[in-house]
Amino acid sequence: MKMKIQLNGELRQVPEGLTLTALLEWLGIPADRVAVERNRAIVKRSDWGATPIEEGDQLEVVQMVGGGSGGRIAANYRDLP
Repeated sequence: MKMKIQLNGELRQVPEGLTLTALLEWLGIPADRVAVERNRAIVKRSDWGATPIEEGDQLEVVQMVGGGSGGRIAANYRDLP
């Protein structure tokens, strides 16, 4: 069965029963350089495996990317599969 969530501002259907870790795997997103916000709250990486995705959740997945000035900037995953 599928449920609806909002992912980076877009309505998406995802399988029921996923955790944040499983969602990233399902989407094919490497988890080592991303931050996840669920319903406007940052979720600690150590909690991803125990955080269930629920119908209507609003998620933002942000990837850390290197910048030309040696700093890091965040970029939303806008073109998710």
